[in-house]
Amino acid sequence: MRWWSIPILLLLGWFAFTLTPLWALYDLARAVQAHDTDYIARHVNFRTLRLSVIRQAAAAAQARNPAAPDVEPRERQRLSEAAAALAVPIAEALVTPATVVDLLDDGWPQSVELGQEAPAPRSGGGGLRIDNLRRLIPFYLASEMRGFRTVVVGVPPEASRERRLRVRLRLRNWTWRVVDIELNDELRARIAQTFARADAKTR
Repeated sequence: MRWWSIPILLLLGWFAFTLTPLWALYDLARAVQAHDTDYIARHVNFRTLRLSVIRQAAAAAQARNPAAPDVEPRERQRLSEAAAALAVPIAEALVTPATVVDLLDDGWPQSVELGQEAPAPRSGGGGLRIDNLRRLIPFYLASEMRGFRTVVVGVPPEASRERRLRVRLRLRNWTWRVVDIELNDELRARIAQTFARADAKTR
């Protein structure tokens, strides 16, 4: 074996490895389309996903009503605690096998009440739809490897960055599992509106 063939083989091996999350994504897409909540329950880490959604919801609430610089520390602490308290029920509603299917199916959780009707479907906004193997190509181009064990995929890949969900998969025990879903800007804005209404009712 010539010396220059070693880096080529390593490069080919790395390319083959970067394809393995796509097979997991393909299986996940088939489960979403079949509404197979049992498969979703086995291939999603709901503990890490729930914590992430709580953080995202609390951040959305604080972005909606940021504390002014002259607000007393006690009031700032109260706002932060209120945001965290309101984030928990929203996270619990969003992070179930059925709701994850609902969210990944078309990018919007219709089963969760966010104050308004879901936005009208957009072209290229079909969520996690992989009808054939060729359809994996745009998902591959919208993916980012983070080391050897983590990949982040934009869903749907055709949507603009602010309208994509960002699905994070992590390799554990030779199986790729969903560990996080970063909500898009529109969902975070709706969550912030929900917080604002809930906060107004408590005043």
